Formats: sequence, structure tokens, C-alpha cells
Amino acid sequence: MEEVPHDCPGADSAQAGRGASCQGCPNQRLCASGAGATPDTAIEEIKEKMKTVKHKILVLSGKGGVGKSTFSAHLAHGLAEDENTQIALLDIDICGPSIPKIMGLEGEQVHQSGSGWSPVYVEDNLGVMSVGFLLSSPDDAVIWRGPKKNGMIKQFLRDVDWGEVDYLIVDTPPGTSDEHLSVVRYLATAHIDGAVIITTPQEVSLQDVRKEINFCRKVKLPIIGVVENMSGFICPKCKKESQIFPPTTGGAELMCQDLEVPLLGRVPLDPLIGKNCDKGQSFFIDAPDSPATLAYRSIIQKFCNLHQSKEENLISS
Repeated sequence: MEEVPHDCPGADSAQAGRGASCQGCPNQRLCASGAGATPDTAIEEIKEKMKTVKHKILVLSGKGGVGKSTFSAHLAHGLAEDENTQIALLDIDICGPSIPKIMGLEGEQVHQSGSGWSPVYVEDNLGVMSVGFLLSSPDDAVIWRGPKKNGMIKQFLRDVDWGEVDYLIVDTPPGTSDEHLSVVRYLATAHIDGAVIITTPQEVSLQDVRKEINFCRKVKLPIIGVVENMSGFICPKCKKESQIFPPTTGGAELMCQDLEVPLLGRVPLDPLIGKNCDKGQSFFIDAPDSPATLAYRSIIQKFCNLHQSKEENLISS
């Protein structure tokens, strides 16, 4: 696989293909020619489309299987409980789209209108878009190279008719590759509020999440905070807590202290989360008193408070 230089200036940079770090890169000639850059017209079209979206949030993690899609879905469900708040959930995990299953929308299809693709709605104020809606079967494999993935993400951002939206939540695949670079680049002029980064307590997850935090800093993407998922298991009978994934290096709390990023909270394991995701239902409704539900609600409240204080600061300034 071709390796991109560690300090790549990016295909849209004035230094693309010309910087010192570009020497020896297999894509140097392509970048220098300008052919690898995102056309200004596409970015401007996306900027225009995003004018109706107040807040844009990316859900990231360097590690797969830590619960990004589950968190994205429940963040959307939690915010949508306010009927006056319009929520959009965009799944850009092109090769592994799980949002249709988690949101109870398997088998739904995208419809075309005069103003673009119409999202699939869970509730009147919660719309969803995913490549999963474009597949003839949930078992179909998406075997695409980077450029086709990037084109799909561009279409989602430019061609979906979201309407007036308070929060656009973007569920991403693991890593720091094509999809992440594309969504950050396409939304560069539309203002991304920031990223929520998901981890689990063990070091094998944290070491990849540190890379994700480094990625955010390199591309100047603000970090809203970190959520430690699967953080212990509280027995529903005896109420004793067990560490299924021991935080051998201090877990998310120590990592956040070391890297100076906020820890939004910890969500304990609950078997009902997985069961409800498989059924396509909100876990909050089935288990309103679960420690995991209470943890989610605390995180969502912190999330809302952060945005409210930012808006108040903007108004006062």
C-alpha cells in the first residue's frame, strides 16, 4: 500500500506536491498538477447546502468496535427527545454501515426529490442517511477504493435535502484515512463544531485513540471531548461493578489529563444496549433507569451545555 508522508500538506494546499515532505511520495506528480484537489465548486456547493445546519459534529475513534455507531445513534435519539430540535444522522462508514440496523431502518430506500435525496426519517425530527439505504441487501459488500468513497461522501453532504437542522451528527469508520480527510475537507468552509472521540478503557484502544486526537490537531478539528464506552459492568442484581476491560494504563481519564482534552463521561456495559441495537430501538426507552442510560443522559446534557455556552458567548461578543 502506498504510504502518505507523515506531514502531508494535503491535496488542496498551495504546497501540494511541492513541499519538502512530498519528495518521494508516489502521489507527488498528481498533487503538483492540481488534479488531486477538491474542486472549489464542490466545496462552495457544500458550504451553501450546510447553511441550514447549525451544528456539525463528527463521532470518531482510531479503533473499531468501540461503539461509535451506538453512541452516534443514541446521541441522535437523546437530542431528538426535544421535539423542537431537528436532528440529522449521517453514516459515512461506507464499507460497514450499521446505522440503518441500529435505527430500525433496514430495507428502507433513498427517494429523490426536486431538491435532492430525501433522508429516511425515524421520527419527524430525526432524519438518517447511509450508504446502507443504497444497497440491494444488507449483506452486500461495498468494495470501493478511496476516490469512490470520497465521491459518495461529497454526494451525501451536497445532495441530501436535510432542510433546517439543529445538529448534524456524522458517524465515521475507524481510523484516520480517506473518509475522515474527505469530510473534514468538504466541511472546511462550512464550520465543524468539533469531534466526539469514543474509546474503551484498555490500552489497545487508547493507543489508537491517541492517534485520532493527533489527527484532529493536525487538521485543526476541535475536540469536544472523549467518551469512555464499555466502562465497567454493573450487575443489575447485586449492583457490584466489574471491570470487563481493565484500564491498565489509567483509562480515558488519565489519557485526557495527559493530552489536555475533556472527558465527557463513561458509559458502562449493559447487555440491553446490544439487544436494542439489534432490534433497531432506542435503549433509553427500554431501560430508562439503567446506569448506562443515566451515563448517556449526563453526557448529552454536558454536550448541550457546551453548545449553549458557545452560542451565548457568540451573542455577547
